[in-house]
Amino acid sequence: MSQSVVAKRYAQALFELAQTNGQTGAIQEDLLELKKVFQTNPELGQLLQSPRLKSAKKKELMADSFKGANQLILNTLFLMLDKKRIDEVVNLVNEFISYANDAAGIADAKVYSTRLLTVDESQAISTAFAKKIGKTALRIENIIDPSLLGGIRLQIGNIIYDSSVSAKLERLERDLIGS
Repeated sequence: MSQSVVAKRYAQALFELAQTNGQTGAIQEDLLELKKVFQTNPELGQLLQSPRLKSAKKKELMADSFKGANQLILNTLFLMLDKKRIDEVVNLVNEFISYANDAAGIADAKVYSTRLLTVDESQAISTAFAKKIGKTALRIENIIDPSLLGGIRLQIGNIIYDSSVSAKLERLERDLIGS
């Protein structure tokens, strides 16, 4: 995740407001869309950082561009514009999601497999590994990796559980060569 102290502070403030107003889920969805916009249109970030454009015009542009967004998000964006921190929007979203996941007892996980996992398989993996890391559930992103040969590799943050056939073969090879 982000290492930005500024993004953490904005995210924490927005998260606390969202919790107070009972809008955490809706704000999280809006923020994910906002992140997509900023990532796919880097010109928008450059335009909003431009000293040629006045602050009032930037706010007007933001209000028009994100009409359907939650007012708390718009207010946060306006504040970030005023403080010249609009370049931290993507980091803010990442930090907000981290706070929301922690509060809900959810962790993001990447599962590498040779084929697409079924819903039941994903649920079983979520249930089994969530307990190991002290969470209630995992939000799984399934990534197809034919080099595994079979089995799965699970990554939760910087923890990796590897029960793939290729990893087992590599361990066996090391054991045989080391003997």
